[in-house]
Amino acid sequence: MSPINVQAGELNQKIEQTNGSIYNLLSEKGRAIYFPKAGIIKQTAEAKGKRYNATIGMAIEDDGTPMRLPSIAQYISLDPKEVFPYAPSYGLPELRKTWQKCIYEKNPTLKGKISLPVVTNALTHGLSIAGYMFVNPGEKIIVTDKFWGNYRLIFENGYGGILSPFNTFDGEGFNVDSLRKKLSEEPGKQILLLNFPNNPAGYTPTTTEIEKIVEILLESANQGNRIVVMIDDAYFGLIYKPGIYEESIFAKLADLHKNILAVKLDGATKEDFVWGLRVGFITYASKKISEETCLALEEKTGGAVRGNISNASHLSQSLVLKAITSPTYKAEKEEKYDLLKSRFEKVQQLLKNNQDRYEAYFKPLPYNSGYFMCIELQKDLDGETIRRKLLDQYSTGVIAIGKLLRIAYSSLAGNDIPDLFENIYKACTK
Repeated sequence: MSPINVQAGELNQKIEQTNGSIYNLLSEKGRAIYFPKAGIIKQTAEAKGKRYNATIGMAIEDDGTPMRLPSIAQYISLDPKEVFPYAPSYGLPELRKTWQKCIYEKNPTLKGKISLPVVTNALTHGLSIAGYMFVNPGEKIIVTDKFWGNYRLIFENGYGGILSPFNTFDGEGFNVDSLRKKLSEEPGKQILLLNFPNNPAGYTPTTTEIEKIVEILLESANQGNRIVVMIDDAYFGLIYKPGIYEESIFAKLADLHKNILAVKLDGATKEDFVWGLRVGFITYASKKISEETCLALEEKTGGAVRGNISNASHLSQSLVLKAITSPTYKAEKEEKYDLLKSRFEKVQQLLKNNQDRYEAYFKPLPYNSGYFMCIELQKDLDGETIRRKLLDQYSTGVIAIGKLLRIAYSSLAGNDIPDLFENIYKACTK
């Protein structure tokens, strides 16, 4: 690494002086990054509002509005200023404030201070920025053994980290003992990545299981370990059964211990059904986190975004802001939630009614939330073989993961669910 920039050094000093445990969690890249306040950015800011401003790398119409092509602008009813200019690397200020407010509203037990969310290019980019900030080459990232395959590209290929799985399930529930054992293997700095509802399994721990997870993390922190917990909340809010923890575990960890830094990675992608808009957020919290540390982490994160993609889409951010401030927003989301829950219930009822027929060939893993569920093939059945047979003979597509088949019931009409499972059954029996 090159010598630490003066601005980065100042940010590091603020974090170390006010929250030393957080400073010790930063990666080398995380310590070196900063948001440039000199050069082009500083000079552009100083020229803002001047009569003649030739600092911005944009083209402007003679009437002062952003230059644009009618063939594009005709499809967008928003004010051109909400669409075509660059957005700040941190994200639109009003969107950041509104999303922070939403985090508190969706997590009523959340206490303590949290940072102002920084906008990312959705969840994948947010996870990558978290890797930039906290993962050094060779460091382990503890994950459930049922994890999204893209984690490998993000953390292993991207930052040289090593995914270190523990058993997701113990019978029909979350394997808290396996997590405890994994955390005890290597004391010191620990990186934990939690994803609830889980992709691919579609499982969120019960309220009791969440309490046990929190207890384990508190126990580890009390032993002097420093833990950064990355919380992948991509499917947040999609809980379909009673007794399941309905808030983000971020709410439990945000004010738990000074040695625990909770990093919430969420976004509009799945929560608001806008997969292609690519608007996500990264938010930080820790017990007694200072305003100085929050601002320093936001600056470093904004710098990492600037050095990576410059900024997320202005149009996408404007659309998300319009949606979440709309008076009909909550009712619209409730309608979509009810539809997804009805599909979950159809899957659940179908598997229950056909248990005797299906169990010799496949059994469901625990599931209660999100977009997906998984079935585990029995006997000597192979996932890829069955997947190919489903494609070639039954015009049916699923995802094969070893002996698991991941089924996205979110993308199926309710009436098609029985046919899909019957096709899987036939592919297995034949």
